[in-house]
Amino acid sequence: MNWSVFEGLLSGVNKYSTAFGRIWLSLVFIFRLLVYVVAAERVWSDDHKDFDCNTRQPGCTNVCFDHFFPVSHIRLWALQLILVTCPSLLVIMHVAYREAKEQRRREAGRDSGRHAYAYPGKKRGGLWWTYLLSLVFKAGVDIVFLYIFYRFYRNYTLPRVVKCELRPCPNVVDCFISRPTEKTIFTLFMVATTSVCIVLSLVEAAYLVGKRCCECLR
Repeated sequence: MNWSVFEGLLSGVNKYSTAFGRIWLSLVFIFRLLVYVVAAERVWSDDHKDFDCNTRQPGCTNVCFDHFFPVSHIRLWALQLILVTCPSLLVIMHVAYREAKEQRRREAGRDSGRHAYAYPGKKRGGLWWTYLLSLVFKAGVDIVFLYIFYRFYRNYTLPRVVKCELRPCPNVVDCFISRPTEKTIFTLFMVATTSVCIVLSLVEAAYLVGKRCCECLR
């Protein structure tokens, strides 16, 4: 994608975001997306090929690999990044709708110094709710995926050796994971950045609600 087009899409979110939202965007698109594309995808590219078990029983290696890696880290992270960025696209579409409505109003000659919205350039009305719900949804998605990773990969770490006794393995066999230390480091890095993103989303949501409550009390 052309970066100028990408920047134009994000400008709608940046225009209405708080400082917490801008930091969240930087974390997602620099520390999570770029790390995923540049490094993490290559680390897991050989996970099945280099998963070795000390047996020649046909099918045993495949069954053990599927048991210990039910879903690839890479595919889970890809799904997580897609779901966590969708709310930002909804905010972009809502901002584009507001701007298009203002443009149609000006072209129809009904401007007369007034705007279609009472507070142009600010989060008010439906846009405020869209933005707030997007924060809650983003935090919820990240929390769910942290739980999924914890359930699949206990403590978010990968052991060097796992023991498998599933059929059709003839007995308990030892299976060796490729580059477990490197994969553990990347996993912990992604978990840490995800946790920071959750905190930023919740803090921004609390800030918006608190600010609106103060305005109502005034």
